[in-house]
Amino acid sequence: MAAAPSGTVPVLVLKEGTGRTTGREAQRNNIMAAKIIAETVKTTLGPRGMDKMLVSSFGDVAITNDGATILKELDVQHPAAKMLVEVAKAQDNEVGDGTTTAAVLTGELLSKAENLLDQNIHPTVIIEGFKKASEKAQEILEKMAIPVSMSDEEKLIDVAVTSMGSKGIAGSKEHFAKLAVEAVKHVAEKKDGKIKADVDLIKVLKKHGKSLEETELVRGMVIDKEVAHPQMPKIVKNAKIALLNAKLEIEKTEFDAKINIESPEQMKLFLDEEERMLREMVDKIAEAGANVVFCEKGIDDLALHFLAKKGILAVKNVSSSDMEKLARATGGKIMASFKDLSSDVLGEAKIIEEVKIGEDKLVYVKECKNPKAVTIVVRGGTEHVIDEAERSLHDALCVVRNAVEDGKIVPGGGAPEAEVAKQLREYAVKVGGREQLAIEAFADAVESIPLILAENAGLDPIDIMVALRAKHESAASPSYGVDVFSGKVRDMLELKIVEPLRVKQQVVKSATEAANMILKIDDLIAAKGMEKEKEKKPPKEPSEFGEEY
Repeated sequence: MAAAPSGTVPVLVLKEGTGRTTGREAQRNNIMAAKIIAETVKTTLGPRGMDKMLVSSFGDVAITNDGATILKELDVQHPAAKMLVEVAKAQDNEVGDGTTTAAVLTGELLSKAENLLDQNIHPTVIIEGFKKASEKAQEILEKMAIPVSMSDEEKLIDVAVTSMGSKGIAGSKEHFAKLAVEAVKHVAEKKDGKIKADVDLIKVLKKHGKSLEETELVRGMVIDKEVAHPQMPKIVKNAKIALLNAKLEIEKTEFDAKINIESPEQMKLFLDEEERMLREMVDKIAEAGANVVFCEKGIDDLALHFLAKKGILAVKNVSSSDMEKLARATGGKIMASFKDLSSDVLGEAKIIEEVKIGEDKLVYVKECKNPKAVTIVVRGGTEHVIDEAERSLHDALCVVRNAVEDGKIVPGGGAPEAEVAKQLREYAVKVGGREQLAIEAFADAVESIPLILAENAGLDPIDIMVALRAKHESAASPSYGVDVFSGKVRDMLELKIVEPLRVKQQVVKSATEAANMILKIDDLIAAKGMEKEKEKKPPKEPSEFGEEY
């Protein structure tokens, strides 16, 4: 970039080779990039949406229609497009569902904003209008919400079924929905008068073989390890469980020490002492009344032998996250030292057994009294089926959690979007001025969601839009949406198509924030010179490990 008044030498401000796009062109480029990303996931929206096959640089294949997964796998280069990927990530982390809708809505908002920019409406006016429209949309959604409680199992199952209706495992959605509701109910706790359900306490374990219908919920934990010694019992009833975060081994000294052994007798004494110490540790476990040991660290072979002789089942090298879940499931406490072991800190379970699934052996901790951590073992014919089932289950668990925590749901099938669009148009007239145009553009963008649902189902979007508007304009219920299976506009509550309020509200928030941020950019400065410098540098000597340390 150079400024050159007459008769003077040009002044270079930015480094040579720096790319710069300003004003209208920068906005157009950014909007175009974001729209392309939105177009990519647009066809996956809804129960009749299509799937994407993603092949990574290593040749790994993923077949999915989960918005978050698609955008995560795409190697996006354009900075504005990356922001759309961030929107999907934030939506997935925050509420676990609605990622595709959030990305599509961002693209639609930018598309409508582009038309306004062409009419010479300043970006700041559009941003202000979008903000007002977003706040109003939150209010409208809040008013539409229907209360739901933890005991209302049927409605919670409907929420989970709706979430999985658009996924690749639609055939087994009823079964998965029941598992999701039961799992969330187990981990839900009341804190300060509010219900909290942490879905991280629901472990999802994938094992291929059998069918999706044979996916099961274990009221306890399943550890992907085998029993540590062949002579240990493979099944223990009425288990008393010791959870240890300590090595069942003889500790090596922390400093260099030499032991001079001059005779075989001394050697024997040395080994006998090691054996005595290990036997003491095992005796301590047995005295506490434990008949099962889960250890986060290693267990010496000799200690395993002593444990097997006492009929104690042991599992070693259990991950710390599994140990925490075991503690919550069995009611035990994780102990860092053998000295503190007593019957009070032991966990309990009705049955612990080693089960062989295909090539693998797993340890099932079943029928815990009041488990606050549970496991769902997902089965399915192939790896791809199981991966998609796991993604669908994650969404189902998240939507059930949202419904339980907030106690509010809204109709699905594009009904809330149609109602929000209708009421925003009425609100826009009251606001007036140029912002009115921005609010109306926001309403059009939101209304495009039910139209995309219809389009993906092979229906005529114009017919659907006319019928949908007619239902919402009349005194009919605001819960009319698109039934993609019959191709008609119907009452979503009658069809039991419902979604958590939190998902819809987060979609509007995320999409508005991302669209406003992209609209505010009027200058794109890219440091292209960096790549040239890299090329000039001589290649580094590869280290022994294949990369620089």
